[in-house]
Amino acid sequence: MKLILTTHNVTLTSAIEEHILEKLDKLEHFNRWAIDARVTLDHDHTKAPKKQFGCSVRLGVRGPDLFAEDSQNDLYTAIDMVFKKIEQQIRKRRGKRETVKHTHAARLKRKRQDTEL
Repeated sequence: MKLILTTHNVTLTSAIEEHILEKLDKLEHFNRWAIDARVTLDHDHTKAPKKQFGCSVRLGVRGPDLFAEDSQNDLYTAIDMVFKKIEQQIRKRRGKRETVKHTHAARLKRKRQDTEL
């Protein structure tokens, strides 16, 4: 997976980068078909102290891209919340796809049973 990491008014440290890479590895476990991830970290001095750090992630996958953003008072918390939102979106998309498969299989089974009777 290709990673594009940009920052705005935030100094990128190796610890922050490792934290993001760890979260991306977990996402790759859920969706191995992810093409690229664009992570943007920003620090806004003008906002209230409770929501100064922001993080946004755009995950390039087959179909529409997944996007999430969040603002918190701590950068690591913002990163965790954004990746949690992306994970929920991946689970929702996978659930819909599996539901379609199961529905189709159930219809075929019902059709087979009706013809046997």
